[in-house]
Amino acid sequence: MQRSLYVRYAPYAAALLVLLAATSSQARDSLPAPATTYKIAGLKKSAEILVDQWGVPHIYAANQDDAFFVQGFNAARDRLFQIDLWRRRGLGQLAQVFGPAYVQQDRAARLFLYRGDMQREWQSYGPRAQHVANTFVAGINAYVDYVNAHPDKLPFEFKQLGYAPARWQAEDVVRIRSHGLTRNLSSEVARANVVCKADLKSDEIRFGLTPNWQAVMPDGLDPCLPKDLLKVFQLATQGVKISKESLSNVHSGGQSDAVVIAAAENPEEVAEGSNNWVIAPAKSSTGRAIMANDPHRAYSTPSLRYIAHINAPGLNVIGAGEPALPGISIGHNGSVAFGLTIFNIDQEDLYVYQLNPEHPDQYKYQDKWEPFKVVTEQIQVKGGAPVNIELTFSRHGPVIFVEAEKNRAFAVRSGWLQPGMSPYFGSIDYMRAKNFAEFKHSLLHWGAPTLNQVYADTKGNIGWAPSGLAPIRPNWDGLLPVPGDGRYEWAGFWSGDQLPSSYNPKQGWFASANQMNLPDAYPYRERKLGFEWTNNSRFTRISEVLSSLDKVSLEDSMRLQNDDLSIPARRLVTLLKPLSSRDAQTQAALKLFDGWDFVERADSAQAALFEVWLSRHLGKAFKAAVLSPAAAEAMGAPDVAVLLDTLEQPQARFGQDALQKRDQVLLTSLSDAYAELQKLQGGDSSQWQWGKLHHNLMEHPLAAAVDEATRAKLNVGPMPTHGGAYSPNQSTYRSSDFQQTNGPSFRVVVDVGNWDNSRAVNSPGQSGDPDSPRYRDLAQKWLKGEYFPLLYSRAAVEKATVERIRLLPGN
Repeated sequence: MQRSLYVRYAPYAAALLVLLAATSSQARDSLPAPATTYKIAGLKKSAEILVDQWGVPHIYAANQDDAFFVQGFNAARDRLFQIDLWRRRGLGQLAQVFGPAYVQQDRAARLFLYRGDMQREWQSYGPRAQHVANTFVAGINAYVDYVNAHPDKLPFEFKQLGYAPARWQAEDVVRIRSHGLTRNLSSEVARANVVCKADLKSDEIRFGLTPNWQAVMPDGLDPCLPKDLLKVFQLATQGVKISKESLSNVHSGGQSDAVVIAAAENPEEVAEGSNNWVIAPAKSSTGRAIMANDPHRAYSTPSLRYIAHINAPGLNVIGAGEPALPGISIGHNGSVAFGLTIFNIDQEDLYVYQLNPEHPDQYKYQDKWEPFKVVTEQIQVKGGAPVNIELTFSRHGPVIFVEAEKNRAFAVRSGWLQPGMSPYFGSIDYMRAKNFAEFKHSLLHWGAPTLNQVYADTKGNIGWAPSGLAPIRPNWDGLLPVPGDGRYEWAGFWSGDQLPSSYNPKQGWFASANQMNLPDAYPYRERKLGFEWTNNSRFTRISEVLSSLDKVSLEDSMRLQNDDLSIPARRLVTLLKPLSSRDAQTQAALKLFDGWDFVERADSAQAALFEVWLSRHLGKAFKAAVLSPAAAEAMGAPDVAVLLDTLEQPQARFGQDALQKRDQVLLTSLSDAYAELQKLQGGDSSQWQWGKLHHNLMEHPLAAAVDEATRAKLNVGPMPTHGGAYSPNQSTYRSSDFQQTNGPSFRVVVDVGNWDNSRAVNSPGQSGDPDSPRYRDLAQKWLKGEYFPLLYSRAAVEKATVERIRLLPGN
């Protein structure tokens, strides 16, 4: 009887519950969002920050000065520890709060600060740059003053480490250069190392050059370089690693360098890139243009990107940027949408000097002895006496190593040291553009990083405009270190209008994924922008998907950003199809790939086998087959593009019986990978899963210095993940433990003109506060390839507001 009543009335009960839930939701939505009020000195008029349910702050100010002031205040409100750490790392002030273990990292960072004329520096970004920076840091300082006056509001990390956040100067924003992505210093050194132990021809396996080019040894260069040559450079450019060991020196009085240098054996394991594309209205299912962008950066908590909306008379821009910088670098302004990926201009050179045997503070330049410039600075050290350091510079740049045994010194010439090279700061100009002409003009003097900028506007126009400081090397190609005696000098820079561009291409779309995309007719031999481009597999997949669609929707773009199909897998498995083996293990490995669609899902056994094969076995076997032992030992993993091309056309490198040798490399290495996977995940291949190996861990800088419970609070993950390094959803990982190193933590797809229909995600969350519900709330959405609405209109923002922050002018 009871059961029959339940069955009879259950539908009505369920309907009642739905009605009650809806009523409750409507009542909740009708309630005003919780409000916080601050009285802030320096604000001209009242302003508001409306924080939506996904953590995006929408800033409404009465004037643009207040808008950038509030942007700085809000960045500090949400990400104070992150931006304070960014500033200390960049300025070389870590030892002041973390102790003597950080003295060497501080010294390294100070070598790469901008030390030129500040008036030229500010002018490089346009007439408003200095004023914008001043108002932005005034906002940061206003929040620093607030937490200093209200210690209970101080973020967790400062309490844990026992120090207070610093106040900023406007110059801090632009003088710090070492967080940018420039190139190709590390590759120059790696190439020289191969040449030292083998020859230039062998180095083509390490990194294939495009467009068609052969590196040439600079006259007078000894390519055998010191082992620790790049230690200072790596310390200057890496993030902050806080550990119990590094902090333990504070009270011991020691000055040993406990900071670990984060150098990967394979540069591709840490290579950062991005995807972007723009779709013309005729190709779009919406009848409007679409802009999609997913920059691939290192994973961390908080995210390296921060989404914000800045609204004031004459300015209404939304999207992502660097938390410590004013403006928006990826997004839209109500008229145009803009997105970026790396465009591989070579902005670095290593100079090698002959030292004066009698006066080692001098180096030979144009047959004369020229003195180094030495700058003495003091580093404040927590728990110890200040340390005086010497920073040595040549006419080309900072000296990073002195090799007394060979009487040589090494310095870096980098675009960093030129005016206007503060990474991403130039976005304060281009984010205001209203048409393509204005957009291109704003990029003419863009310095760093070197970018593929894509463009789409409400009139239906789309375009591409690469940007970045491009050195003129009249008599060499920048691929190897050069003698610093005056024979190899930059002869200025190629102007922005000498870079290629595209406007309303006939195919109705444009995409970039860091691939070599110089047009066929571009005079690359004369301008020599760069010859080291990222593997084109991501672009190949993006291109085939966009080309195959009659119309491209926002949903298509979101799916494509999360696409896990591996072009290298498809090419390599195609080579395996005609092969067979009498060995049972090898035959089992071959059979596992039968019917695979080359999509690297987390639960895929095929993806697990393929990635273990590619990252741990195939490359080594390939090198052993086509290189001398010395050359193979001199380099890390081979260039995957070269590996694929050579395996498909083996005659050029495998010599006699090329096909048989190639097939033996494929089968033997695959069998070894199968055996390793049996050890890793057991003998039953049906139970293998890529996600059991491949994982994402978004780590907080403080995680290694706290107890396990606190670490779990700070870190997000580990999470089993899908994808690989060469699919659009780039999932680059360390081959040592399969942990992701970088990828698209931020994704955006913009419906140009119907702005509220745009979509975004930022993992793990918008907030930098581990206690905030918005610290990790987007991680699962990101992992599943889901998005939230990137709201733009005031009405839509008001409906989604969950927190209202009022800012009033104060004394």
